[in-house]
Amino acid sequence: MKDILDLVGRILLSIIFIYEAYDSIAFFKANKSSMTDYGITWSQDFLLYASIFLLLLGGVLLLLGYRSSFGAACLLLYWIPVTFVVYSFWNDPEEIRRINSLMFMKNLAVAGGLIMLMVNGSGRYSVKRIFATTRVPSGT
Repeated sequence: MKDILDLVGRILLSIIFIYEAYDSIAFFKANKSSMTDYGITWSQDFLLYASIFLLLLGGVLLLLGYRSSFGAACLLLYWIPVTFVVYSFWNDPEEIRRINSLMFMKNLAVAGGLIMLMVNGSGRYSVKRIFATTRVPSGT
């Protein structure tokens, strides 16, 4: 049962990042505009392309369970700074402070899940495990 839940947890974690990568591509110009609203004006194209790359790479590695610790590290490299910039509820006006504080806490919980994945590994049902346990017949 633990192995199945490891797989389901990895799938659910990866979906949010893969979808966010898709959303960043689909709404590229809107994301650049949002970056300007948050005061991020330095190399917007580079930062947006880098974030899409980290989201896709990390999300796919998590989904497959191959090098999932590296994938989780890539996602944390993106997720933590974005959380503190976008959901800085302590700086927000009263009318949006509550929702942004909830989103901030949710993002911290997702970061906690990524850290747990880094520590515990991807589990039994992963591409890495399949490669490690598959025997190739000898040619003789």
